[in-house]
Amino acid sequence: MPAVRRQSFWVGTPEIYFSKQIDNSRLVKVEDPRRGREMRQFGIALSCLFLLVMTYAWQHFKAIEYGYKIESMKIEADSMIEMNRALRLEDASLRDPERIDVMARKLGLQSPQAGQVLRLDGSSDSGAPILASISPISVISAR
Repeated sequence: MPAVRRQSFWVGTPEIYFSKQIDNSRLVKVEDPRRGREMRQFGIALSCLFLLVMTYAWQHFKAIEYGYKIESMKIEADSMIEMNRALRLEDASLRDPERIDVMARKLGLQSPQAGQVLRLDGSSDSGAPILASISPISVISAR
């Protein structure tokens, strides 16, 4: 039997593209006023939406930031109250007359005799006003 040659089913042209020069220099774009108005309205609406979202985000983040600041200030105030309490306790223990008396006796000091104590706080036994007086000042130079 003779060998029969088969033909392919593709009969079209191969994938070849030819470029065609198109001259668009004489075309003039016509401005559509309705489309321009729609685009302007869309831009304004988009800008308003952007501003609203950014304002909300700014307020939200500021509220979070202020919350953290308030908490840190509360912690700082609590620590200051505790420090104040400790300092008042230390002040009270340092002003304890028994403690001062014991330390004075260790240093060899004695209790004051009658008439040795002069009060400088302005309280006087007589209710009369006190006038200013001039007293001599002695200067000790350190050499």
